[in-house]
Amino acid sequence: MVDEHAEYPEFRLRLPNGDGIDRARGVLLDETGTNGSRKFLVRAGSPARDHVMPSLATHFKSPSKRRTELKAQGVLVASTRWPGWLELTEDVVCGSPSFAAVLLVGAPRNGWEEWRTEDGAPLSDYMSGVWAGPNRPWLIRGSNVTGMDLVQRLWLPEGRVSLAASRLRQGVRQGTSKDDLRTFVQEDYESTATYGQKQQLVEELHAFLSRMKPGDTVCTISGGQLYVGEITGEAEQTESEDRRSNLRRPVDWQPTGYPYDDLPEELQQKLSIQHDVVDLSSVQALVEGLGLSDEELAEEAQDIERDPSVEIPALVARRELELPDPTDELAAELLVHDTEWLREVRDLLADERQLVLYGPPGTGKTYLALKLAEFLGGGPEQVKLIQFHPSYAYEDFVEGFRPKEDSKTKEVAFRITAGPLRDLAALAGREGNRHIPHFLIIDEINRANLAKVFGELYFLLEYRNKSLQLPYSGDDFALPPNLFVIGTMNTADRSIALVDAAMRRRFAFVELSPRTEPTSGLLRRWLAKEGKDTEPADLLDALNSRIDDADFRIGPSYLMKKGVYREGGLERTWRTKILPLLEEHHYGEGVDIDKRYGLAALRQSLVRESLG
Repeated sequence: MVDEHAEYPEFRLRLPNGDGIDRARGVLLDETGTNGSRKFLVRAGSPARDHVMPSLATHFKSPSKRRTELKAQGVLVASTRWPGWLELTEDVVCGSPSFAAVLLVGAPRNGWEEWRTEDGAPLSDYMSGVWAGPNRPWLIRGSNVTGMDLVQRLWLPEGRVSLAASRLRQGVRQGTSKDDLRTFVQEDYESTATYGQKQQLVEELHAFLSRMKPGDTVCTISGGQLYVGEITGEAEQTESEDRRSNLRRPVDWQPTGYPYDDLPEELQQKLSIQHDVVDLSSVQALVEGLGLSDEELAEEAQDIERDPSVEIPALVARRELELPDPTDELAAELLVHDTEWLREVRDLLADERQLVLYGPPGTGKTYLALKLAEFLGGGPEQVKLIQFHPSYAYEDFVEGFRPKEDSKTKEVAFRITAGPLRDLAALAGREGNRHIPHFLIIDEINRANLAKVFGELYFLLEYRNKSLQLPYSGDDFALPPNLFVIGTMNTADRSIALVDAAMRRRFAFVELSPRTEPTSGLLRRWLAKEGKDTEPADLLDALNSRIDDADFRIGPSYLMKKGVYREGGLERTWRTKILPLLEEHHYGEGVDIDKRYGLAALRQSLVRESLG
């Protein structure tokens, strides 16, 4: 039986911690199962591990059951050659290379990669018409194909996955190039699909026929469950009258699904992309960790030849995002009256992920935002600051066409350029960064036309587990869970339109006002720290007590600069910084600004209060 398939070499499998035993041996068969899976024969005398992963029977029911049956039949027995190991007494045919590997190892294994020739070439290299490189996960939609749930009707019961190509000519084979597929689709769908639909269909056909390969993971959604399986054979085109599933691949599905609402947010983002075929490589570690505990992942990693200094990707991917607890030292540095106030701001960010610090000028909004972000993010490298202004647009913020000079020809052309939001989102979304908080600080957030600048981000700010297609690049985009936004808003600028209700619903708002802590006592705490006289704080309190409109009260930052405490500095600052603000506030009202708010008047009132 084996000799008939001599065009395939013998493959070997190294068992975990099996340095003192032989490798398992097997061959790939031309024979296929009822769903088209390539069968694999494991030779008699191959060793097997006695220990199995605790959840093997739950997530890999068929190999676990077969293992039990082989033991009962006396085919998988305690080895006399290798004490503590098992051994096959006769050849065993399995449904796929991965099935065979799981059977022997007792833990999840990708047989297409781990069965290797004597010189180390993986089995997947011997499959015709497939792309080189590591296996990857894919999403293929099948719950609503022209009104039918193919997942429940065909895919799960028959061990398949399919793609509808109702008008595609017969004879299209696995490995067909994208150029050929583009020609076929253009001719076969000439009058039945739009230009955009044809482009998308070419990408999906190419992924299904040429990029996918045995050993790849396939995911699909049906009835609120995510189902996961492994592709176990080549693509084929059927002549079935049901054109909803005429391109097919065999799949070994896991027996149970995973509730969609319980999936990690990043995985939900990718699964929300509205295409029939989606490459999930960016969340591969999350997919590979589904259903496995941290202990099982660690055990599995110990069983694989790997660099021990490299962290386990699935464990890194599921690492909880945490914002550190503000310390008393931070409160002292920021001169905040109470560490609990900082903890509340931290908690608001953790819950909402978007926050606005608002108040009159000089209340330290930008300074506080920067310092708090650097503390929570672990350093300035995770913080980006931008400032909105009336001419700021979506193209400046997210992406848009910008003039770019060619470095060689020096010619200028318009090219799609990412804005600061996309740049920071890309940094935050890098593998290894996903548990590290990143902060975008938007200074003067209310000085731009927010609906125009944010565009579809209004949706993404509220629905962080969703993705949207960007209008310029056409890329599918989502906000990483570890990206936080802090805005600052000057409430004294009455030329700015009020922030709309949509914005208020998406952001938590924290007031920084001279009438409340931590701002009201900030200057007094600063003066005490610097060892200076408290008169400037007394004068500021007296000044603000005379200003009826809270949005125009003066913040302490004006009096927290070195120049204020040089000879004549306080008078100069009062005359050139503070009084002009109040003149503008009372413009046209006939108020004598100096008599009401001048230093002389305020000092006299403080003297009367001390005497009274």
